[in-house]
Amino acid sequence: MHSIQNKNIKIAIKNIGAELSSIVSLKNNKEYLWRGDSEYWGGQAPILFPFVGRLKDDVFIANGKEYSHKKHGFFRKSNAVKLIEKTDTKLTFSITHSKETLKVYPYEFEFKTSYELIGNTVSIRHYIENLGTGCMYFSLGEHPAFNCSLNELNKSYEDCSLIFEKTENDVTWNINKEGLLDNTTTEILNNTNVIHLNQKSFEKDALVFKKLKSNKITLANKQEGILITVTFKDFPYLGIWSKPNAPFVCIEPWLGIADSQDSSQEIKKKEAIINLASKESFSATYSIEIHD
Repeated sequence: MHSIQNKNIKIAIKNIGAELSSIVSLKNNKEYLWRGDSEYWGGQAPILFPFVGRLKDDVFIANGKEYSHKKHGFFRKSNAVKLIEKTDTKLTFSITHSKETLKVYPYEFEFKTSYELIGNTVSIRHYIENLGTGCMYFSLGEHPAFNCSLNELNKSYEDCSLIFEKTENDVTWNINKEGLLDNTTTEILNNTNVIHLNQKSFEKDALVFKKLKSNKITLANKQEGILITVTFKDFPYLGIWSKPNAPFVCIEPWLGIADSQDSSQEIKKKEAIINLASKESFSATYSIEIHD
């Protein structure tokens, strides 16, 4: 575990998957990130690379060859991640391809993630470089879970609402029992900027948005006010998810999405897949601001 702090906040990062594990305000000594209790969900803020969501049959095809790949990619469970930079307020982690990664993902790459503290904000930047000689295909996403209350962690998300930066008109893309998009939608945002969470919010799995106008979303508790704001201008897709009666909610910026049930499984044809030419690089940043 690694930690850094400034005058306002302190964060901790796990070695495995460079996963954010804690965001504590030094003003009120409150924890904003979900604690990862396996009674509901053992994760906290896994990084999703090189895929977001599930692949059809857990398989993708590249250059005519099938590769088996589990939901959300291998990075979140990788113990090959190395800390390569540490200052008082910044941590940077890196992983490169290996014999093990090439068995499930046939691309040579370097993937860096940095966490930097700026005031009350954690800025998270991802950097991917294609080290191979051909095109590299990947998706990238975040899966942070936030406490719905800073005072009673066993409180459910029914007291919470999600407030978008702009008035929205958008649908959620429905997910079937296999974790794939079934190509149907349900209206969620009808000329409003608020979702009030309730026991039916996640009965069909995550809410999946493709056409939001907003670049920011705020989590608020009706008793405690605004808790956190996530800014995700580099991420065109957004997922929102939790478990029944859980005391957390995940706000998930995505550059990519799960396969649809009629996917060809060809990686080149995957929706929202990023195509990176040889020796080129890509970066994307999002941030978490706490309100104390």
